[in-house]
Amino acid sequence: MSTYQALLEQKKALDQRIAEARKTEARQALATVHALIAEFGFTAQQVFPWKPAARKVPARYRDPVTGATWSGRGKPPRWINGKDRAAFEI
Repeated sequence: MSTYQALLEQKKALDQRIAEARKTEARQALATVHALIAEFGFTAQQVFPWKPAARKVPARYRDPVTGATWSGRGKPPRWINGKDRAAFEI
């Protein structure tokens, strides 16, 4: 049976081999990605599609006539513009 110290040394050696293998395979994977991008002419947006996280803001005001709502952000709609907003609060 191995001693505790021997096992720690084996773990250290194995961790080192894992790190080296990861580095080598990562380098190969990146080369493959670069080759595919060059071959097919992909853009950054195609490879890494990004959409801003749109957070829906709950409505704070409601038009009693039409039922239209407004969150209180951005340009106020005509039905509330210039009026006391307290009367329209939900």
